[in-house]
Amino acid sequence: MRIRGMLGGLMLALPCWVSAMTADELIAKNIEARGGLEAIRAIHSLKLSGRLQAGGFEAEVTDYRRPGKVRYEFSIQGMTQVRAYDGRDAWAISPFGGRKDPQKLSADDIKDLGIEADLEGPLVDHAGKGHKVEYLGTEDIDGTEAHKLRVAYASGNEAVYYFDPDHFLEIRIVTKSWYRGSAFEGETDLGDYERVNGVYLPFSVASGAKGSAQKSTVTYERAEANLELADSLFAFPQGATP
Repeated sequence: MRIRGMLGGLMLALPCWVSAMTADELIAKNIEARGGLEAIRAIHSLKLSGRLQAGGFEAEVTDYRRPGKVRYEFSIQGMTQVRAYDGRDAWAISPFGGRKDPQKLSADDIKDLGIEADLEGPLVDHAGKGHKVEYLGTEDIDGTEAHKLRVAYASGNEAVYYFDPDHFLEIRIVTKSWYRGSAFEGETDLGDYERVNGVYLPFSVASGAKGSAQKSTVTYERAEANLELADSLFAFPQGATP
């Protein structure tokens, strides 16, 4: 199964009505659509490799994920930018900004990275994780009458998830985060789902500010599950000055 075209108006022939449901019913359908709880929890690590296109340039990207840990790498012209979270601290190496040494990130960054580091996804056992959910009905997303779910994360940030009414997979996530007291709203479109170890993952991820036509798009070309990923891959480099 390969779901194509979610970013450009998939399923235009759908009727204009979609039956309502509760938040828990929608989450259950999403978990089942992704592959089921057992398959989701059977993945202990992920390595995703692909390419990013943004503003006329292209770069190689690699994502490493373990439960509670995440590392993103972005490489172009022989330089690699790193953004990582080890379950406690977040840090980055930003050579394109003139910073080649690792730098600790703020508590606001940790809130976002903590959600991204949830390997099974924040909707799985959301109540146990301290997240609150609310079903908001439906909204037209590029011709698809998508189900909407608001998630208030335990960290204080929040998001609205949009689900395809037939496949019940996420097609858009609108996030609201706070940095130094100011709110920032981001928008991510998801598509090209492929099965990895029994779980469907989006292989196309387009992100940018909410409502902006200018989005950076990551197209994953390879996904590997349950590799051995050392703690040191995610931890602040030893010997570096915070």
